[in-house]
Amino acid sequence: MANTPQSKKRARQNERRFAVNKARRSRIRTFLRRVEEAITSGDKEAAQTALRAAQPELMRGVTKGVYHKNTAARKMSRLSARVKALG
Repeated sequence: MANTPQSKKRARQNERRFAVNKARRSRIRTFLRRVEEAITSGDKEAAQTALRAAQPELMRGVTKGVYHKNTAARKMSRLSARVKALG
């Protein structure tokens, strides 16, 4: 348990950041899920639209420190390859 005033403050800040990051991660996962659903339904147009909407959200997660840059790049690469393969 936090004892010093500084460590108590850090604990409060950590709780706030955790909540913000959790919401941000959830939002990104929602965008990614929309792409996945469009891919499984076989609708290439919807998948491309969802992918275009998901990309800035994923990159925003990188700038905010929720995801690592390479992780986001890997996710985008794999998703775009799957969308491209729909044909």
